[in-house]
Amino acid sequence: MTKAERMHDFDPKLTDLVLTYVRDRVLLEEAPLDFPGVKVDLEKEIEGMISANGHDPVKVLDLYSETLAKTILSTDSPRFLSFIPAAPTKASLLFDTVVGCASIQGMSWLEAAGALVAENQVLRWIADLAGMPASAGGTFVSGGSAANLSALTVARDVGRARTGSKDVRIALSHQAHSSIGNSLHILSVEPFLLETDDDVVTEASVRRSLAKDTGSTPIVGIAVTAGTTNAGIVDDLAGVAKIAKENNWWFHVDGAYGGAGLLSPLVRDLFNGLEHADSFITDPHKWWFAPFDCAAILYKDPALAVKVHTQDASYLDVLHDGLPIGQFNPTDVAYHLTRRARGLPFWFSLAVYGTDAYRDAVNVSIELARETAKLIETLDHIELVKDPVLSVVIWRRIGWQLEDYERLQTQLLNSQIAFVTPSKWKGETVGRFAFLHPGTTLDLVKEIFEHCK
Repeated sequence: MTKAERMHDFDPKLTDLVLTYVRDRVLLEEAPLDFPGVKVDLEKEIEGMISANGHDPVKVLDLYSETLAKTILSTDSPRFLSFIPAAPTKASLLFDTVVGCASIQGMSWLEAAGALVAENQVLRWIADLAGMPASAGGTFVSGGSAANLSALTVARDVGRARTGSKDVRIALSHQAHSSIGNSLHILSVEPFLLETDDDVVTEASVRRSLAKDTGSTPIVGIAVTAGTTNAGIVDDLAGVAKIAKENNWWFHVDGAYGGAGLLSPLVRDLFNGLEHADSFITDPHKWWFAPFDCAAILYKDPALAVKVHTQDASYLDVLHDGLPIGQFNPTDVAYHLTRRARGLPFWFSLAVYGTDAYRDAVNVSIELARETAKLIETLDHIELVKDPVLSVVIWRRIGWQLEDYERLQTQLLNSQIAFVTPSKWKGETVGRFAFLHPGTTLDLVKEIFEHCK
């Protein structure tokens, strides 16, 4: 057997080795936080691993599990409370291995009809939760940044066609995710910065902003947020939708983190107005309990996205020929071509556990945020900066500066109690919890606050 043939030959020992590692990882009741690594030290550890003849897989996996893996922080730990964590279900993790093992090329109906039917079932479920019309459709991309870029590209091109102007503006607030501003930069679209009311984009704040606008470049769209990353703020979707309709603007809603709030009766009313969105994004690898990397993008009228994003090439014609009217390939509605069927693990998990379990899991995080806010009211050394809206809590330790919060971060991580990083709120360094994992407890929060004394 040649070396080339050996790479594609079934190796039972290698298979058992890797599947045992996967099984042991999934068996963990709680993923370890682990520790940051030092780049120079890690480079020394893996020196020579890329070689002409390769290495014993036992040696390679040992190097990964005993050295590399221990320097990769586990975002799926219930003790990971920074940024926006992840909490993929056991079923989604296991089925992600199936998707990888099957090497599914999920770019077209010709190649992956079964995968796309399942993915579309999940997309339809999300669209129904949002109240979007039967025409709505989309695909799964790698993350919120890719989804925002794809949607805003359509918004720009539709706006250009409507106004006849190459130069256009899209409105957003200072609370919009950084990927919105970055997308506008990539697209050469000028941002129109909106005023807010208590950091929320409202109908009134948009009207005030427009009354003060002295620019001549037409505004063709508005991007609002359903759950800001830093504070979990939900903009006034219904009020903004009204203005978007009046001005014939594209109405884009970024629900990358907060979109799963649609599941919870505790906060569902905050999402009223989402049904009017021209585009809506949400990340299943965040609060929908799917593995990385997975973001959903939905359009009210996918045909507009197809017109903008479809890639034409002679070798791709076969993917488009014969498609029924109204049917599109996943590659036609976002900025991508090659794609894995990243929505399948989400579909599998949802089919296994049911929607009630997902609703309950989202409720747990919201309730924990509210319990934490009540706890803070009883403490002398901690203050609540802002009432939680979804599952993010921003707090301050009275008298602390940046170095104090950084010291807390180091202490908690070294002791493997929690991973808690500071953030900024209106220029002030503050503490921040992002609750997402159903296994995170109020007792953990109390333990963290004990370390703040």
